Amino acid sequence: MVMKKLKLRTVILLLVCTVVLLSLFITDLLVSRSINENSMRYEEEKALTTARIVADSDIVQNGLLNEEADVVQEYANGVQESADVLFVVVLDMNGIRYSHPNAELIGEPFEGGDEADVFLNQEYSSISEGTLTTSLRSFTPVLNEAGEQIGAVVVGISLEHIQRIIDQNHKNILFGSLLGLIAGLIGALFIARYIKKTLFGLEPEQIASILGERDAMLQSVHEGIIAVDQKGEITLVNKSARKLLKKAGLFEEPIGKEIAAFLPMTGLERVLKTGKAELGDELTINEMTFIVNRAPLMVESNVVGAISTLRDKTEVKELAQQLTGVKLYVEALRSQSHEVKNNLHVILGMLRIGAYDQLKEFILKLVDHKDHEISQIQHVQDPVLSGFLLGKLSYAKECGVTLTIKSDTPIRKPAKAETIHEVITILGNVINNSIEAVEGSPFKKVEVNLSIQRDTLQMKVKDTGPGIETEQLKEIFSKGYSTKGDGRGYGLANVKESIDELSGHLTIDTVVGAGTTIMIDIPYQTEENDGD
Repeated sequence: MVMKKLKLRTVILLLVCTVVLLSLFITDLLVSRSINENSMRYEEEKALTTARIVADSDIVQNGLLNEEADVVQEYANGVQESADVLFVVVLDMNGIRYSHPNAELIGEPFEGGDEADVFLNQEYSSISEGTLTTSLRSFTPVLNEAGEQIGAVVVGISLEHIQRIIDQNHKNILFGSLLGLIAGLIGALFIARYIKKTLFGLEPEQIASILGERDAMLQSVHEGIIAVDQKGEITLVNKSARKLLKKAGLFEEPIGKEIAAFLPMTGLERVLKTGKAELGDELTINEMTFIVNRAPLMVESNVVGAISTLRDKTEVKELAQQLTGVKLYVEALRSQSHEVKNNLHVILGMLRIGAYDQLKEFILKLVDHKDHEISQIQHVQDPVLSGFLLGKLSYAKECGVTLTIKSDTPIRKPAKAETIHEVITILGNVINNSIEAVEGSPFKKVEVNLSIQRDTLQMKVKDTGPGIETEQLKEIFSKGYSTKGDGRGYGLANVKESIDELSGHLTIDTVVGAGTTIMIDIPYQTEENDGD
């Protein structure tokens, strides 16, 4: 059975408890040993000090010289009580006791077998069993004024007393260790709670799963993604971004580098400072153009980084071409379907009332109208452009606007397929603006002239609208500017962008209240010229 994974709080508690217990155990061993040694050394020093005091006493020295055992006994008992030792025994040079806690043993030889060296004028300590109990005994010689040894002093401290001191010290250590363990547990609880809060209440395996999903998601998206931290250092570059950067000639490893040094034109430093998103901008890297979006990364209203998405503008253009073609096809079908349906209703009505002469005349007019529309674009040899212009003729008719298309020269297919997309973008937006401009005019006319002169496609769109004010002329090509409400103002901005892309030229001739003429010239290499 697989053991259930422990929660982060449990792991932290176990880890802290283990570390604290191990530390306290090692500390207890080391400190206890040190305390035992210090306690034994302290008691030994205490016994030796007491023995020296007794040996230096005039009472003891005179008592030994004058064989006054009762005087020595009285003094020794007083010292024993004040020093809190097991016994204080004074011996003469024959090892006969002059004092003892048991008065009956005074005058008897000393027992223990470890007293011989003290009569050789040596000072030392030993552990031995005497008449009372096993004890730590310190020996000191007694010297007269001439420096001659006249006896010895033995001070004993019970080993049981020493052990009680050691045990008490050990209990204090254990009590302190217990307090340390409790403090460690409380600290571990606070640390676990803090970490849990920092990790938004997620467990490590959940975080690992989220990070794995996040990385897989970022690496799988088609757009290139570059992220930087608060300092402007690059923290993330997904696979698509790496491919795009390599395509633009940047082969260095970007992770960890400052974005200002690696890609100074990305604008991410600006987003870090302002905290505002920037959408739909263009970025050129080594003559390769990208469509970029930038956004700040926010945590609790604080900017902690920034992220940018990159997409090759060529791909966007190709997609736009496909969408434009579909849209034009749909618009043309819708217009023609609507027109055919209306004409069929008229034909059906005439058949029901038997107006056959009028029906014949109506059908002839329809045929002439279609022939007229087709004749207007007969010089346009590019099928995409001709289909587009037919759609605009139908759209203008629906809007009640007379649209006239003239071609002074044959308009052949361009050498580059993407050129026709830019032409359609330019003409489509300008014609739509002109149709909208004449809707409120008494004479609703729009005229389009196309010609090719010296590898230049000349396009002129003239309308009978109200014209353009001088103040508006300064803003009409700005993205998002429009006098027709929100969500507009992108058509002429796209026109200018396409003209700049083709290195073309645009001129506006407008008269307020009389109309506007827009003239556009763009380089236009046809298939025949390209072949030459």
